[in-house]
Amino acid sequence: MILGIGTDLANIDRIAATLDRFGDRFRNRVFTPVEQAKSEARHDTPGTYAKRWAAKEACSKALGTGLRMGIAWKDMAVSNLHTGQPVMAVTGWARDRLDQMTPPGHEAVIHVTLTDDHPWAQAFVVIEARPIA
Repeated sequence: MILGIGTDLANIDRIAATLDRFGDRFRNRVFTPVEQAKSEARHDTPGTYAKRWAAKEACSKALGTGLRMGIAWKDMAVSNLHTGQPVMAVTGWARDRLDQMTPPGHEAVIHVTLTDDHPWAQAFVVIEARPIA
């Protein structure tokens, strides 16, 4: 069953300007060390950050809260499987919220997809509850 759906559209140029203006202060407030390493290693660094920004926004919407109620940016983290597929992990308040949403006898699975076409980066997040076998 679907527990939540979220989407977000981020402007890559806006993220690039924020990176230029605030640098590490912005990076360290919003992105985990793994997200920063992935973004900095890419040819399109601002685009990679923008996709991760959009994914965090989309995840917060799928959790039904938006970025309020104690959720922190780094409570939601995007990484990639060896195949390149993005995955979302949640900790802290985001994990607590996910646990509250998940019915007994089920496990929550977060699906995330990312795309960009300059100047836009987009993310979709679907939170699914699967019965525990």
